Amino acid sequence: MFAKLTSLGIYGMDAFEVQVEADLSGGLPMFDIVGLPDTSVRESRERVRSAMKNSGFEFPLGHITVNLAPADIRKEGPIYDLPILLALLKATGQLGCELSGSAFIGELSLSGDVRPVNGILSMAIKARERGIKRMFVPYLSAAEGSVVDGVEVYPVDRVEKLIRHLSGREAINPVSREDFPPPRLPPLPDFSDVKGQQAAKRALEIAAAGGHNLLLIGPPGAGKSMLAKRLPSILPDMTFPESMETTKLHSIVGVLQPGQPLIDRRPFRSPHHTISPAGLSGGGTIPRPGEISLAHNGVLFLDELPEFSRAAMEVLRQPLEDGNVTISRVSGTLTYPCSVMMVAAMNPCPCGFYGHPSRNCTCRKSAVANYLSRVSGPMLDRLDLHVEVPPAPYEELSDRSQAESSAEIRKRVNAARSLQEKRYFGTGVTCNARLSSSMLHDICVTTPAAERLLSAAFERLGMSARAYDRVLKVSRTVADLEGSERIDTPHISQAIQYRSLDRKYWNN
Repeated sequence: MFAKLTSLGIYGMDAFEVQVEADLSGGLPMFDIVGLPDTSVRESRERVRSAMKNSGFEFPLGHITVNLAPADIRKEGPIYDLPILLALLKATGQLGCELSGSAFIGELSLSGDVRPVNGILSMAIKARERGIKRMFVPYLSAAEGSVVDGVEVYPVDRVEKLIRHLSGREAINPVSREDFPPPRLPPLPDFSDVKGQQAAKRALEIAAAGGHNLLLIGPPGAGKSMLAKRLPSILPDMTFPESMETTKLHSIVGVLQPGQPLIDRRPFRSPHHTISPAGLSGGGTIPRPGEISLAHNGVLFLDELPEFSRAAMEVLRQPLEDGNVTISRVSGTLTYPCSVMMVAAMNPCPCGFYGHPSRNCTCRKSAVANYLSRVSGPMLDRLDLHVEVPPAPYEELSDRSQAESSAEIRKRVNAARSLQEKRYFGTGVTCNARLSSSMLHDICVTTPAAERLLSAAFERLGMSARAYDRVLKVSRTVADLEGSERIDTPHISQAIQYRSLDRKYWNN
C-alpha cells in the first residue's frame, strides 16, 4: 500500500517542494523516516502515532517507510507531522479523497491539535510558483499565508476537522488578508518628550531621511538611548516589498506575532552587548538569520558599543557595506538580506565623563585610549554621522514648551525619501546611503564653492576614500531635506561637521 502527497520545506529564506511518500508492507512493526531528516523530523513517528489514535483512527501495523523527497536536502522541524499522518491514512484506506493540487504543513500534538510552524509566508510564495492551488496550514499560522494571492489558505486546528473537510462532510473556509486586521501596536516614543539636544535630533532626522548609520557619543544620562529609541517614530513608511521581505525573515525565525499578516512597522532590534558574533550575523547547523537580518529595513541599535566583543563588532563590517550577510556551514551556504540603519551609542571613557563640561574624568589617559580603541577605525569609518550628545543644561530641561513632535519630523523625512524613490526608480537603490560608487558623482552634483570646501576638508581631516563617499551621501540627504537639486556649501559643511568627532576623541 502506497500513498503520496505534497508538502513544503524551508531552506534559508526560500521554500522548496517536498513529496511525502508512505509505503506499508508486511513484517515486524517498524516506522522508518528517510530523506535526510533531522532529529525533530524523526520524532514525528511518536507524534503521528499518538495523534492518529487520539483522533479516532487506526494506526497501521507492519513495516512503515516514509520518504521525504528530494532526499539530498536536509529536512528540519516538525512541519511534516500533518502530511505524514495524511499519507498513512491514505495508504491504509482510511482516507479516500484525492489530495493532488494541495500542500499540507503542520506540527501535531499528541491529542491531534495542529500547532503553528515557522516560514509559512515563504512556503505560500513557493506554492504559488509551483502551481499549488490549496494550502492546509495551522490555524495560528494562516495569517501570514493569506497575503499571497493565487493560493487558497485553509486554517486547520484539529486533525478531525481536516478529515471532515477533505471527506466533504464539513467545509473549512479559506482565509483572506481582510480576515486578519493589523494588531494594535503600542505607540512609539515621541521626540516631543526630548528637551533640547537640537543637534542630535537634526542628525537623527538626516539619518532617517537617507538611511545612514549613526554614532552617538556622550556622558551617561545625556539621552543617547532615549534619542535612539525614538528613531523608529520618524522612519519613513515601509513599502509592500519591504514588508514582505521583512515578514519572511521574522517568520523563518518564529518571532512573528500570531495573527499578524505583515510587518508594517520598521523593526528596531537592540541586542545586549553579550551577544555572540553568530547571534549578530546568523548561524546554526542550517544557518538562520541573526539580529542584523532581523533588523532588515529597520534599525539595529548597539548600546554601549565598546562593551561588545571585538569579534562581534568586526563581523558587522562587511554586512553593513554590502547590505547582505553570507553564512557558510558544512550543510551549505546561505545569504540573508541586512539592509539596516546601524545606530550605536557609547560613553567617551570607562567612567563616562571624559570631555564633560562640569565633571572631571577619573580615568587615566591610557584607560581612555584603551576604551576608545575597542571601536576600530574601519568600524568607525562605516558610521556616516558622528554625533556628540552633551548633557542638557537646566534651562532646557525645565522648559515647559512643547518640543517638535515626531509626526512633524516624519513629514520632512517622507518628503526626502519620496525624492529619492523617484530619483532611483528602477536602479535597485532605495536610499542615499545605498548609493553605489558608480552612481555617486552623477547623483551628488556639487556647486564649485561646495567642491572647494570638500577638497579642503578632505586634506585637513585626512579622510579615507570611504569617508569621502559617505560625506557626499550625507550632504545629498541634507540637500534632499531642503528640496535642493544641487549640493551647496551649507550641505557639505553640515555633513563634514558630523565627521569630526573621531578626530576629537580617537586622535588623542
